[in-house]
Amino acid sequence: MASSQSSAFFLILLTCFTFAIAHQVSYNGRAITIDGQRRLLLSGSIHYPRSTPEMWPDLINKAKEGGLNTIETYVFWNAHEAVRREYDFTGNLDLVRFIKTIKEAGLHSVLRIGPYVCAEWNYGGFPVWLHNMEGIEFRTVNEVFMNEMQNFTTKIVDMMKQEKLFAIQGGPIILAQIENEYGNVMSSYGFAGKAYVNWCADMAQSLDIGVPWIMCQQSNAPQPMINTCNGWYCDQFTPNNPNSPKMWTENWTGWFKNWGGPDPKRTSEDLAFAVARFFQTGGTFQNYYMYHGGTNFGRTAGGPYISTSYDYDAPLDEYGNLNQPKYGHLKELHYILRSMEKALTYGNVTTTDFGNSVSATMFTLNGTSNGTISSCFFGNANTTTDATIEFQGMKIKVPAWSVSIYPDCKTEAYNTAKVNAQTSIMVKESNYAQEKHANLKWSYTPENIQNHVRLGQRMDVGNHVLLGKDEVSTNHLVDQKRDNDASDYLWYMTSVNMDKNDPIMSEDMSLKVNGTSQVIVHAYVNGEYLGSQWNSPDIIHFPLVNKTKLKSGNNEIIFLSGTVGLKNYGPKFDLTSSGIAEVRIVGKKGDETIVKDLSNHTWTYKVGLHGLSNQFYSSSPLYVPTWEAQSIPTNRKMSWYKTTFKTPLGKDPVVADFEGLGKGFAWVNGHNIGRYWPAYLADPDACSNDPCDYRGAYDNNKCVFNCGKPSQKWYHVPRDWLNKDVNELVLFEEIGGNPSQVSFKTVRPGTICASVAENKTMELSCDRHPISSIQFVGFGDDTQGTCGAFETSNCAVDNQDALKILHDACVGKNLCSVPATQALFGKPANCIGETNKLVVQAVC
Repeated sequence: MASSQSSAFFLILLTCFTFAIAHQVSYNGRAITIDGQRRLLLSGSIHYPRSTPEMWPDLINKAKEGGLNTIETYVFWNAHEAVRREYDFTGNLDLVRFIKTIKEAGLHSVLRIGPYVCAEWNYGGFPVWLHNMEGIEFRTVNEVFMNEMQNFTTKIVDMMKQEKLFAIQGGPIILAQIENEYGNVMSSYGFAGKAYVNWCADMAQSLDIGVPWIMCQQSNAPQPMINTCNGWYCDQFTPNNPNSPKMWTENWTGWFKNWGGPDPKRTSEDLAFAVARFFQTGGTFQNYYMYHGGTNFGRTAGGPYISTSYDYDAPLDEYGNLNQPKYGHLKELHYILRSMEKALTYGNVTTTDFGNSVSATMFTLNGTSNGTISSCFFGNANTTTDATIEFQGMKIKVPAWSVSIYPDCKTEAYNTAKVNAQTSIMVKESNYAQEKHANLKWSYTPENIQNHVRLGQRMDVGNHVLLGKDEVSTNHLVDQKRDNDASDYLWYMTSVNMDKNDPIMSEDMSLKVNGTSQVIVHAYVNGEYLGSQWNSPDIIHFPLVNKTKLKSGNNEIIFLSGTVGLKNYGPKFDLTSSGIAEVRIVGKKGDETIVKDLSNHTWTYKVGLHGLSNQFYSSSPLYVPTWEAQSIPTNRKMSWYKTTFKTPLGKDPVVADFEGLGKGFAWVNGHNIGRYWPAYLADPDACSNDPCDYRGAYDNNKCVFNCGKPSQKWYHVPRDWLNKDVNELVLFEEIGGNPSQVSFKTVRPGTICASVAENKTMELSCDRHPISSIQFVGFGDDTQGTCGAFETSNCAVDNQDALKILHDACVGKNLCSVPATQALFGKPANCIGETNKLVVQAVC
């Protein structure tokens, strides 16, 4: 009997795979067509390596619930082929599993193979071994580069075909991208740039994937490539071929964070305005970059200076929580747009210009089973002045910098400037499990240089460092990329023999180092720490100048160069050097300055650190150091710290608070959660005291916050990296910090607020938690204040009655819906306005 059931089950599976339904994907100048139906595609970027496989279903399902029907992702070459012809598609690099998770959710997928991705990812996604191949030139007509690019692209395409993931095979992938934003830099490659683009197109077409290819930011994209737009606003974008649909591959939901920079925010109103304008002007595919940004785990952040957090102010925050009101405001827009899909993709378009940046656009579809269907957009791009227009006998009010949507051209269903979604104030708090173990017990071991044989001496192990891979010597200074990006750290070592009568010998001597692109240099002379220096994000070259004393005879000069991500964007960015470019000794005698250039000395190099090479962060290190548990030193360079902590209770995301630390790396149970640098404060002068006004064009310098505070103090610890009970945290502290302040918290909604217009329905949600209390309710026309500080209105219904209504409807529930109607709340007294609204503040 068991054997018979097994056979039947096998036959069912075989049938499912054999008869997978192929989906035909094409385009016709107005829309992407799937299986003969024109589709309105609402997409969001979710990068699989910036989260974990256990997070993917939740993220993708939240995107679906938020009204998206497509998920877009880059493919990260340097992550999958870190060593030439050695491939890794395991763990959070399991691209096939990610695409199948999209399919299981019933969504489409856009696969941006690139394989250059930018993405604020280390080296733009290129593996650094490419840089070291003889005769190579990136992103141009170069046989070495093109062979490697074609090999990786073909590898990805073949994997997708083997798993039947292209739409033509019944899979979710409806579009694929070759190259990325090349049009922004193509001029730097001269005539070879255009030839390279043509080669990319021909190579992609030869792979025969059965779905269209796209090229973003490529105004001269060769046919049949579809060129697409990236940017804050793409309503004015026009494809280079009238037969191509109008597509927006990156609508920037915010901006990335960098060390030394504040937190950039993009308002929900402005983002919704950009989306509505795009569809008003004939858009058919719009993708949010990012919909979930996630985390730059390990050494994946590029830049340099890109932080570990890649939150991007996205609708789903770094930890996977709903970023409200952005998530909810866009969700409402998506469902309105999808309800108008037929009219927007098939209808005739009529646009009326009212002047002063005010317009009306009507999409009319005749001959349907329901007669004529019309849908309208009313846009006002004026930055300060609200507009009132007459349209088909109606007076329509459109606030400044907004779009009103009338799905039937008669009734407003949505306005981008009117946010009905709740606002969630997120809180980070300890819980019962962590409070009992709040004072973490630390142990310590120094980074060790005792095996630095070449020096024949031992530096103070409390301050200094060494070790890594085998030594290599040259008669010049090398680019740090020479090590194929095996580590952030590279040692530069040389020996200088000084005669006491050397003209440079004096009491006033300095060591001058010219660093390039890397963030930090530590200098040591004759076993003594000389000093450290790092540059600012906008400076490529920077000097380290320190007074030094050299002795007669042999002098050992050592530098530790540390990168924090390799450059990922710009014309020929791959040629930007990293490491130490120049070393000089400068001696002064009175007015005379004498310089000895050491740049072409014999230099010896070692990669990495002793603790990294021996995996001090692992539960099974290659070498077990002596961990001291008494008198733990703080603010000490080149130090390792270790502790254990209890797994926080519940299911809320977990974060580590690293304020008090300097700069370094952190591992939880052997997983590298990324670089930390809370000692680097955000520019105190970057923020404005002016209120953040959604009206007017946005860029990443508008609406920034957190100035003068750590650029990043919170670090995501994915729950699936935690054990059921006790976990181990290991820190490598590079510049000195105090681990005693480290703590673990969980992230959840604390206070939630919502304001909806009369006759709309208010939704309140505490996500995984019940609503515990209602703090404020106002139903009237002039409630004042903001979330956390509302004031009772003169025009309002009885407050106690309103509180009871909300209490009965919501308290104890994770989610509740309340209609903002006079039938429920009664008629507000003492009102002079025409429009009432329901305002609520609750506690989770």
